[in-house]
Amino acid sequence: MSIIWAAIIGLIVGLIAKLLMHGTGPAGCIPTALLGIGGSLFAGWLGKAIGWYREGQPAGFLASIVGAVILLWIYKLIKKPSGPTV
Repeated sequence: MSIIWAAIIGLIVGLIAKLLMHGTGPAGCIPTALLGIGGSLFAGWLGKAIGWYREGQPAGFLASIVGAVILLWIYKLIKKPSGPTV
């Protein structure tokens, strides 16, 4: 059951991150949910490295959104348009 909740919360977090980073990232429900889950994992890892979270403590909702926005920003840097734009 926790996997279903993680997917639902991940979808919500991914949608909010996509709204904040207008027009960035892959489209679809599954990539958006994976973005939100990845953002939460990234925020938890970063929070533990900085000392905000203890081992086993999950990232908060807002931190997950920030993590997803950072992942979208990295995605945007990697997927720059190639070739000359006219």
